[in-house]
Amino acid sequence: MATGTHDHADDPRNASILIWVNGELLPRDRAMVSVFDSGFVLGDGVWEGLRVSGGHPAFLEMHLDRLEEGARAIMLDLGMSREQLTEAIYATLRANEMVDGVHVRLMVTRGIKSTPYQDPRVTIGPATVVIIAEHKEPMPATVTDGITLFTTHVRRATPDTLDPKLNAHSKLNDIQACIQAYTAGADEALMLDPQGFVATCNSTHFFIVTRDGEVWTSDGRFCLAGITRANVLEVCRRAGIPARETTFSLTDVYSAAEAFVTGTFAGVVPVRTVDGRTIGSGARGTLTHRLQELYQRHVAEDVGAR
Repeated sequence: MATGTHDHADDPRNASILIWVNGELLPRDRAMVSVFDSGFVLGDGVWEGLRVSGGHPAFLEMHLDRLEEGARAIMLDLGMSREQLTEAIYATLRANEMVDGVHVRLMVTRGIKSTPYQDPRVTIGPATVVIIAEHKEPMPATVTDGITLFTTHVRRATPDTLDPKLNAHSKLNDIQACIQAYTAGADEALMLDPQGFVATCNSTHFFIVTRDGEVWTSDGRFCLAGITRANVLEVCRRAGIPARETTFSLTDVYSAAEAFVTGTFAGVVPVRTVDGRTIGSGARGTLTHRLQELYQRHVAEDVGAR
């Protein structure tokens, strides 16, 4: 049984991977950043997770758009063009002879500071760019049997405190939510917005299927602009499946016919229970299964065009 959407089996090949650090490909045990790095000191940076299929990162342009938007919002100079970042990702994949079943983490921090202090003006070097590509596949049980959720008291932040649309290195509120969920016996956390409506999960986006067959997800104001979330909505539009971003409460969740979460790593994952309430039959729903298949075709279409 899965214990989270990021569950995966250990792959011995990952012990010898090469990691891209500021233009160098280094063995895992030598891939390091300074203790004065902004990411280590303050969580000051932005990142993306990418899934590789057929030798290509799926939806790469969407991910780079989000990375650049986040960097612009916090006035972080990436120090590399889109073309350079793209080539760095592919260089990492080539060096590791990676084609399928790969997950990439692209991380950019503000760089090294002269002293451990928050002011960006004490940064003394260029941005730190790290690319980690690992052989990593979702557990089969995650995709078929799904996960359980617990609604945490940790709320999503408002844009005037920490904009939830920023894919920032600082994930402390999500970590606190995750801790509360697994100590309550669930796999991951369902998080509410400041008004108490359903927002998102601690590391994935949340959807329900109503008893009328509509697909609902949050209105998007208090969640990250998820790439997989957007692609699932696009898949629904193409397939003629009624889907909308809307405001809904836990009462709607508890009476839903199906529920699922989305994320770059595992794609579309069923949800069996929320707060101890069985959703639908408690098994992967018919529409969830269909969306899994449609999403995989959407991925294949994207990488096939490269």
